[in-house]
Amino acid sequence: MSETQSLPENILLIGIMGCGKSTVGRELQQRLGYPLVDMDQEIERMAGKPITAIFADEGEDRFRALETQVLRELALPCDQRRIISTGGGVIGSGENRRLLRGLGYVVWLDAPLEVILERTGKSRHRPLLHADDPAAKIRELMRRRAPLYQETAHLKLDTAGLDCGEIATGILECARYFFTHRRP
Repeated sequence: MSETQSLPENILLIGIMGCGKSTVGRELQQRLGYPLVDMDQEIERMAGKPITAIFADEGEDRFRALETQVLRELALPCDQRRIISTGGGVIGSGENRRLLRGLGYVVWLDAPLEVILERTGKSRHRPLLHADDPAAKIRELMRRRAPLYQETAHLKLDTAGLDCGEIATGILECARYFFTHRRP
């Protein structure tokens, strides 16, 4: 059986921090009535502490292991259709990329560096931005992760200049086509 023949009708959102995954996820949830799974919230629930504390107490490797654990749980057989908003670095491991593609329709929300900086500039809850030069850090993350997002996504959508409703409409039209035209 091919990958597209067994896909559930989940919509997964990937992309760098600040690209709009959580906001677009809430919009899609409202329109479809599907449950929204925010992976960062699931990780915090599982660990019993905020992501910043996971990074501070146990390091990024522990956070990434929890991320994979959440994806494995989401991949278990389930009748539910969901919107899944991921963390920006979820695509770092090959196992995660395979799990994401197996879970449903994967949308890469992209935005230019300036937009990401504007959206993340005031956040104290993004451990990877606790750096001397956040712009350089984001630029490096974008450069390293872009090929992995490309490998994982069924659709790449540039969110700059679009409002949340326009983004959601584009995703829904493409997802509908994807799920309608996959082979039985």
